[in-house]
Amino acid sequence: MHEESYWQAVLERDKRADGEFVYAVRSTGIYCRPSCPSRRPGRAQVLFFGLPEAAEDAGFRACLRCRPRSTELPEHLVEPVQKARRYIEANLDGSITLADLSAEVGLSPYHLQRMFKRVMGVTPRQYAEALRLDRFKTQLKEGDSVTEALYDAGYSSSSRLYERAPAQLGMTPSVYRKGGAGMTIGYTIVDSNLGRLLVAATHKGICSVCIGDSDAYLETTLREEYPAADIYRDGEDLRHWVSALLRHLEGAQPGLDLPVDVKATAFQWRVWEALKAIPYGTTRSYGQIAQALGEPTAARAVARACATNPVAIVVPCHRVVGQDGKLTGYRWGVDRKRKLLEQEAAVAQSGTITAEAQQTVPA
Repeated sequence: MHEESYWQAVLERDKRADGEFVYAVRSTGIYCRPSCPSRRPGRAQVLFFGLPEAAEDAGFRACLRCRPRSTELPEHLVEPVQKARRYIEANLDGSITLADLSAEVGLSPYHLQRMFKRVMGVTPRQYAEALRLDRFKTQLKEGDSVTEALYDAGYSSSSRLYERAPAQLGMTPSVYRKGGAGMTIGYTIVDSNLGRLLVAATHKGICSVCIGDSDAYLETTLREEYPAADIYRDGEDLRHWVSALLRHLEGAQPGLDLPVDVKATAFQWRVWEALKAIPYGTTRSYGQIAQALGEPTAARAVARACATNPVAIVVPCHRVVGQDGKLTGYRWGVDRKRKLLEQEAAVAQSGTITAEAQQTVPA
């Protein structure tokens, strides 16, 4: 890091530096954007971090005034990333290296990797793999054999596909083609301040979080989502994840980062990562999320990705509202959405969120 130039940007409240780094203040335990309007600390109290996550790992919490974790980034950071994204999408059939992307957009490999992850929520390599998986799954649904689909999707060999499939599909390609037959899902239902809460998971992560008034309704919803899976009720293995969700719903654990095992397109993943980046106690509009993804006309597609989110709370789709700030539809009821937002806002505004409470729950 070029700390002196960073410090100068902080002194000048230079908006052009937003997204390049954040600065943290030892005496307050808070980190901010370079352009934050708050009073400037002494230089000896300041530390610099390349990403908000790094500042939080060091024990600092986000400033509630400048909101450095906002998904909205300056255009000069978003445009090179979108150019790299378009290059990846146009060259899936070939081998794409970080050096190729760097030359295409005019950024160093390190800077491009960091900015791509910040804007897209994944690395360039992960984005390319997600697109290939999307293409592969589409081919399978259209009836192609696994071999035909993997080559049409741009995989050079079956081994490359199968080594990635368990992590990204949540099941092998042949099982996916059969609608998830053979999956084993355990679930439990507990009381929460929103009603009855169902949490279901495979051995890799949470695959469903549902909220309702009756156990029968929740169980039916789960079986409709995974009609071919082997589903059983057993809460023992889910105790840690359920406890984390309940603490989060009670406002005692604002930070939440639990493993998930769900089927999703590359666009859905991007939207969900953007939702997870919305600071606790705040909201964004569908249009703002679309803008942050570099696709300003995709507000309706963002809304669909929110509506199809299978893991409520873990992916906080309740933090997305209409352009006018009004609450829009929520799968589990607008009243529950209102209650969630009001509680999060109250906790955030009370100033009681400590650095410890901001820590995410380990997967």
